[in-house]
Amino acid sequence: MSPQPRPSVLKIAPYVPGRASAGHAGKEHKLSSNENPLGPSPAARDAFIAAASALERYPDGGAAALREAIAKTYGLNAANIVCGNGSDEILGLIANAYLSPGDEAVFTQHAFLMYRIATLAAGGTPVVVDETDLAADVDKILDAVTPRTKLVFLANPNNPTGSYTSATEVRRLRDALPEGVLLVIDAAYAEYVRKNDYEAGIELAATRQDTIMTRTFSKIHGLAALRIGWAYASTEIIDTLHRVRGPFNVNAAAIAAGVAAIGDRAHVERAIAHNDRWLPELTTRIEAIGFRVPPSVGNFVLIDFASVDGADAAAADAFLGARGIILRRVAGYGLPQMLRMTIGDDEANEATIAALQAYRESLSAS
Repeated sequence: MSPQPRPSVLKIAPYVPGRASAGHAGKEHKLSSNENPLGPSPAARDAFIAAASALERYPDGGAAALREAIAKTYGLNAANIVCGNGSDEILGLIANAYLSPGDEAVFTQHAFLMYRIATLAAGGTPVVVDETDLAADVDKILDAVTPRTKLVFLANPNNPTGSYTSATEVRRLRDALPEGVLLVIDAAYAEYVRKNDYEAGIELAATRQDTIMTRTFSKIHGLAALRIGWAYASTEIIDTLHRVRGPFNVNAAAIAAGVAAIGDRAHVERAIAHNDRWLPELTTRIEAIGFRVPPSVGNFVLIDFASVDGADAAAADAFLGARGIILRRVAGYGLPQMLRMTIGDDEANEATIAALQAYRESLSAS
């Protein structure tokens, strides 16, 4: 008989990333993974290449230079930062450190799939809460909390819906959660948000003993290939995560590129400006074709194909793929009639709009 894994592990549906190719013979536009269309900072590329001169050396096990660079950028204490192989790893570390079999982790119905995976992998029980208008509902989250609740995951902004929770509501959630429940604020898309009532979670994580904020270099910094994540929390929480992480969980090239990337503020501002220009324009132009686009504050939009008679997300995905446009199916997130579109470069965005118009016209023709 084969060795048997923990029963909860067998409940995990493996994470399926956005497609890298649609098999189109011509040029393709990959808009399925919320990657930065401007790519990384040139300084980060140079630092990555320079790191090749010392590949025989282990990296700094504590990623001290990267933590110091993050701390300098945000005015934080480097000792209260932990870095990881993407924020995905940190989410897994949190679940492994704080969940025991029978413990519950609460998150919303269209939240990042890794919350469920991390919870089940740790032997915990996922508790999924309905959203209101594709957004987290604090009252519904609080209603789902039981004496077995140990973690609450809050994606803010949320992927794939693009919605966000105001600072007031996040603080209300934190204040109402029972003592001993860890609030995990996943702020992977924080740099893109342009709302006056939004906070990424730094202040809560800095002033509470029961809150942690996670961030990533994969989005605004364009370093998805290097897998760099980080988190900020109390000394006690960070000490706990250091106990369960691997000794060299961030590689040397990633550390070097991350330091350079976060130091290149001009490149970050260019990425923000590109997103600020295209987010409202895509929303307006796609809605003009006839498809509903729920409000988004991230670097992506959802396209609702149920809003047009005869339209179908799967059929639209095939239609677009045949024209080299690769979007993200989000049926796994409970949104079977929607596709998620990453904001790409100018050419990719225009090509997608044209393909969506052609799909709309094909519905009328049929």
